[in-house]
Amino acid sequence: MKKSNIWRSASVKWTKAVIASALALTLLPPTLSYAAETPTASASAAARDTALTSSSVTAFLDEFFALEEIQELAPGAAVVVVKNGRVLAEKGYGYADVDSKRRVDPKKDVFRMASVSKTFTAAAVMQLVEQGKLSLDADIRTYLGGITFENPFAEPVTVADLLTHRSGFKIQDAREEDLNPAKGQSVSMEDYIAKYMPDVVREPGTAYMYDNFAFLLLGYIVQQASGTPYETYMERNVFAPLNMGSTDFTLTADLRKRSATGYAAEETIKPYPVSESFMPQGGMLSTADDIAKFMTAFLNEGKTASGAQLLKADSVAAMSEYRSAIHPLLPDSTYGFESASQLPGAGSSSKVITKGGDVPGASSLMFLIPEQDTGVFVVYNQNGALREQLYAAFIYRFFPQYAAEATFPAFAAESPEQLERYAGLYKDLRVESVVSKVGPGSRGRMVISDPLTGERALRQVAPGLFMDANKMLVAFKTAADGSVSYLKEPYLNPMGYEQKGAKPSGFNDIASTHPYAKYILDLQSLGYYPNDPNMAFGPDEAVTRGEYVDMLMRTSAIPLSESKPELKDTVGHPYAAAIQTAYEFGLISGNDKGMFQPDRPITRQEAALIIYNSTGSLYPEELLDSVKLTGKTDKWAVSAVKLVVALGYHGPEVKFSASGAADFQSKKTLTRAENAAINDMLLTSTVTGAASLKDAAQPASEEPAA
Repeated sequence: MKKSNIWRSASVKWTKAVIASALALTLLPPTLSYAAETPTASASAAARDTALTSSSVTAFLDEFFALEEIQELAPGAAVVVVKNGRVLAEKGYGYADVDSKRRVDPKKDVFRMASVSKTFTAAAVMQLVEQGKLSLDADIRTYLGGITFENPFAEPVTVADLLTHRSGFKIQDAREEDLNPAKGQSVSMEDYIAKYMPDVVREPGTAYMYDNFAFLLLGYIVQQASGTPYETYMERNVFAPLNMGSTDFTLTADLRKRSATGYAAEETIKPYPVSESFMPQGGMLSTADDIAKFMTAFLNEGKTASGAQLLKADSVAAMSEYRSAIHPLLPDSTYGFESASQLPGAGSSSKVITKGGDVPGASSLMFLIPEQDTGVFVVYNQNGALREQLYAAFIYRFFPQYAAEATFPAFAAESPEQLERYAGLYKDLRVESVVSKVGPGSRGRMVISDPLTGERALRQVAPGLFMDANKMLVAFKTAADGSVSYLKEPYLNPMGYEQKGAKPSGFNDIASTHPYAKYILDLQSLGYYPNDPNMAFGPDEAVTRGEYVDMLMRTSAIPLSESKPELKDTVGHPYAAAIQTAYEFGLISGNDKGMFQPDRPITRQEAALIIYNSTGSLYPEELLDSVKLTGKTDKWAVSAVKLVVALGYHGPEVKFSASGAADFQSKKTLTRAENAAINDMLLTSTVTGAASLKDAAQPASEEPAA
């Protein structure tokens, strides 16, 4: 597959970043870094004027966007603030296009709204509910026609489940081709859904997982129930009543001309079309000025500026109410909105509803405080944390009551034995390469760790609720019998739950004392190996090149390529899709005859090189100088082996000399047990960042920090 256009280039870099996240590298700062620092930056302004007025909020925005650290987050941004039915401030900052020095104009410049589109799709659903054409409690099969899916549970998937991201569907996110289809290529929603319709894998209504496909289905349901093409329905019934003249799901000539240039991975992303299949969940284009019209109407019990009723007051109230929460301080979602980022000590206020969005080259956030009749929208042309910074600063400045630290009633502290029920591995429902490890700490505390943010001690503050040293909350979902099923944490993916792994049953050839038992059982708990104690694992069997790549793609959770295999000897091979995916992203290559040799046993240094190809560019070569090797390693693999040793992606087969030099046994064949160790460490190791490389070559302590 050729990678010639800018979108493809950015997509490859983004996907490599996803792989890198699975390989325990810190890609973005944790939420706290922007939630806690911004209020300090605005403290002097807050002392001057805390009432939300046109003059105070304009001064606040000017001060916020003048901060150097904020200007570094995006070339340009548009922001609008509404209150009591009028616009208090509407401003552009920076450049809509850097090369031409075109300044951002919030009334004219068009941005990708990304997932903010979902709120508008939800509004359309609620309109049809008002008309009796849809029922929130109806089985979605009622509206899907001939499209089918498997649901092994007694509970149906309802329209309300789709709206609240609790469908139970297996994750099915958009593909690259949806965001930038070939010229003239389009596909109907019906055909797309029929092709990619996922099955239900969790009981509907029981777990929160941010679900793009659910809102694609809702768009199709709007189309089915109304008898009108989705885009036409939105134009006639949502955009026109609001006089949103610069909003569309199609990149028209006018919108293209006014589009802000996006920036990602140091590349310029020009305005691009999207296929019809991608519209309802993230394809909307609009301006900050148009979004202000929606916010004003929503906060006015659904009544538009012209007096038309976009939504009934009851529908607005329904869309403002959280429908589930793993804990009251950590609500999940409403019909079309989600909770705000946590603020230290406060969690996320149920009085605030938000909707954020991201596509390459654009990030956005709409947040509303209905009881204050206040709404804020920001959009900018580079992905990053600017919106969370703005949200935190705005709340601390104008509505500090929503950032007040929570107080917790007295409760009986759980004993170490009782706390043990929280221990285990938890895999994110949507980003399956995100894994958290929870275990006992010292002084009656728990410890949570992951490859991206490291290790943190947790202090219990309420039943099922814990707080870390940054005053950020981690909550666990428990059943009536006390068993734990899910957790929700603030740093990795607050937009969903992580599911606790099953209790591993082991294999009949792996004793509890086996040196690789921990790694093998971890992967069995997470579902990468069958959980059947009657099966043999074969720990000493050689791993083939194809098997190794397949396992790496599985633990990295990278969507597999649908392209025809380019390496000749992989056509028709069981691991062809995984090998092609790794090939497309530059992790592997063929020999001079275009062959991969998928059935040849892989050597340990070859395995290390594949990992290095996904992450090595993130580490300057000189940082590996302190890593010393002993034994034989081919020259082409030295840097790769050093990196894998430094990051600890191996098992006890790697021996260290008295001077700290590692014998990686580079030329030996990789065994199944050793491969389990590599993949387990990729998923759970807490070695993070280049600064840790100097010490990482030494054997790690088994005792977690408290």
